[in-house]
This record gives sequence, C-alpha cells and structure tokens, in this order.
Amino acid sequence: MVGSVATIGIISDTHGLLRPEARAALSSVDRIIHAGDLDDRRTMQWLCAMAELTAVRGNCDRGSWASTLPDHALITVEGISIYVVHAIEHLTFDPKAQGIAVVISGHTHQPRKELQDGVLYLNPGSAGPRRYGRPISLAKLHVSPAGVSGEIIILAGADG
Repeated sequence: MVGSVATIGIISDTHGLLRPEARAALSSVDRIIHAGDLDDRRTMQWLCAMAELTAVRGNCDRGSWASTLPDHALITVEGISIYVVHAIEHLTFDPKAQGIAVVISGHTHQPRKELQDGVLYLNPGSAGPRRYGRPISLAKLHVSPAGVSGEIIILAGADG
C-alpha cells in the first residue's frame, strides 16, 4: 500500500452482535480496528476473516479468549501512528508529544470525531445492540502518507 490510501474500518462495542450492516460496511476495508467490548471470541474470528485485525480489550471482555487482548495498541499505517484504547480516560499521555496522529477509543457508545491540537480523536460509537438511545454506528479512517481523515457511518436499517 506504499503511496496509496489505506481504508481502516473502526468498530467498537459490538457486545457479541456483528450486524449484517456492519459486515457490509467493513467488506472493502484494508484493515479493521476493534476498540473493545467484543464480548465473545466469535466476533473476533469473523472480523479476522474479513481483514487484518487489531483489537483491544474492553471492560466487558472477559474469559480466557479475552486475556490475550492487550489493553491498548499502537500501530503504524502509511507512516501514521494510531493509538487504540477502549476508554479514552485510560489515555495517560499526550498523544501529540508522542507523535501520534490518531487516537481511537470506544466505551461510550457515542460516535465522535474531533481534531484536538492536531490529533484526530475517533470513537466509532457502538455497532452492537442499541443502548442509551444512541445510533448504531462505526467509522472509517482513510490513511495515506499525506495524512488522515475519518468519517462516522450511521448504519441505516440497523434495528434494535
């Protein structure tokens, strides 16, 4: 992918439900990041079958399968550093000072895309069961050597 644009599917808080709408939205991505609360091994296996997967452990990820998940991950795509953590309050350092361009989190079930001090903060919301009256959503991150852009995707037709 050198010199090209990589599209990364960002998903979180699936809580054991990988909706058909989410699978369709992720079908053409180069890589998937799950920001925690998968709630079961099956969801992780499905995502791994779709694309290269980076996943972190959320507060609802328990059991032997979840013990292999890290609390956070730092990956580099097209020279861009991306930090992944389930709950943003567990971010204990200044991402800009560390050269991180994107911070991905989940936990709140509330989609959020915000640029702060040159760092893109992206929370895809929840693609699992509807909770708190919030939308069913995920995100995509477009990464190239020139920079990054993110988009929140509300999953139309996703019920309950």
